[in-house]
Parts: sequence; C-alpha cells; structure tokens
Amino acid sequence: MDKLIITAALTGAETTKEANPALPVTPEEIAEAAFLCREAGASIVHLHARKPDGSSTQDPGVFGEIISGIRQRTDVIIQVSTGGAVGMTPEERLQPVQLNPEMATLSTGSVNFGEDLFVNTMEEIRTFARTMIAKGVKPEIEAFDSGMVQNALTLVKEGILELPLHFDFVLGVPGAMPGTPEALMYMRSLLPAGCTWTVAGIGRTELPLGAMAIILGGHVRVGFEDNIYYKRGQLAESNAQLVQRMVRLAEELGREVATPEEARKILHL
Repeated sequence: MDKLIITAALTGAETTKEANPALPVTPEEIAEAAFLCREAGASIVHLHARKPDGSSTQDPGVFGEIISGIRQRTDVIIQVSTGGAVGMTPEERLQPVQLNPEMATLSTGSVNFGEDLFVNTMEEIRTFARTMIAKGVKPEIEAFDSGMVQNALTLVKEGILELPLHFDFVLGVPGAMPGTPEALMYMRSLLPAGCTWTVAGIGRTELPLGAMAIILGGHVRVGFEDNIYYKRGQLAESNAQLVQRMVRLAEELGREVATPEEARKILHL
C-alpha cells in the first residue's frame, strides 16, 4: 500500500470569514496556511484565490502571488482549481493553468451544486484536459458523481488522457453523490487498475470518509473548502489542525504519511 497523500484545500470559492474567521483569504494568508499544512503533514495544497473583497477570482496575477509565496516557504505540491466559482466562464476558470503548476483539477461533468448548477460540457472538458497536458500539468479528475468517472475514461479512449489517472471523489455536495461509505465504495469500484484516488468528504463526512480512505489505500483531502468544523459545534482553528488529525489517524491505523517528494512519485509527477 502506498503512503498516504494528504491534500489541504485551504480556501475554496464559497467559504467566508464570517463562517470561520480563520479562513485564509489574502495571498499572504494562503501561503502561510500552505506552509503550516506542509509542516503538519500535507503534501499537496489545493488552491483557490480571492479578491480583496473576499469574492472568488481565477486571476492568474493573484494565483501567481499565492504560488510565489508558497514556493518561497516550502516544497509542497501546488494544485490549482479550474472549478473556480459557479457562474465563471470556462476561459476564466482555465487561467491558472497558464502558470504551470504541478497539478490542476479537472471536473469531468456537470452537477447540481446546492441551488446552483456547475456546468462542464464534454467539449469544455476536452479543452481543459488538452491544455493541461500541453502545459505538463497533472490533472486530478474531480468526480462529484459516477458519470464523471465514465467521462474521464472516455477521454482516455479518445487518446486525450492516459492511464493511470488520479481521481478526487468529492462526496456529500447537495445534489451530487452522497458522502456515505456505500458511495465511496461504488466510486472506487469504477476505477481501472493502477489509478489512484483521494476522497474529499464535505462537512461532517470529511472524517469518516477520510478514515475509510486510509484503510482502503486511497488518499484524503481536508480543509476549509470542504469543512470548517473540527467537531459538531466547534469551528476548526486552522487548516493545519484538520491535517494533523488525519496524520494522527493514519499513525493509529499503521499507514505512513507521504512527503511531497514521495507523493510526486506515487502520482507520477
């Protein structure tokens, strides 16, 4: 079994400081949070960016400032979001890939997202995938539902992507696949041999699904994008606190945690 890769999703597009005052929003805050998560045991940081007013942006200038701040501090793997925020154009969402990060997310389908709709047509998905491959950026397939796994495998059949792929199962979004053990087991069953996977459990599902991933040989994502609580009624103090809990759990379950360099080898970066 590979060592455990922990991804820290630091900010997201929707979470606010009103919901949790510890949310990192400025480039300096995000870079510092990335450093602290790396020190805690994360090997990947998943990045969104914000404008000064706190609203979401895919501006490569802002992403560049965040990435520069992280690279000055630590060796963590940088993964940019191309999901952006609901309502952004595909062109907007794709901008951070031009900065040549090691990884970027690739959402391979459309899905209800609470009251909103997150749209990804097949032609847009192909454009995103081709751009990432051309830039040498490793896609992480974001699968909110089982059909998104099948769409990713369609890109393999078309010769746009190659196996093995790396997936992130985002479970528990209202309107998408639920954050249940049964859902995770089903999503895992759809993957071809050799593919790697991470689970991002939304809200209270973060901890139990993370525990399952540790046991099953998958990987885990935690952080304020997905969950702002440490336990019921108690806000998490930091992204790093959520990382530390997964590290402790992995230690108790006998699974070693990967360094960024070990994660690069596992993911074929």
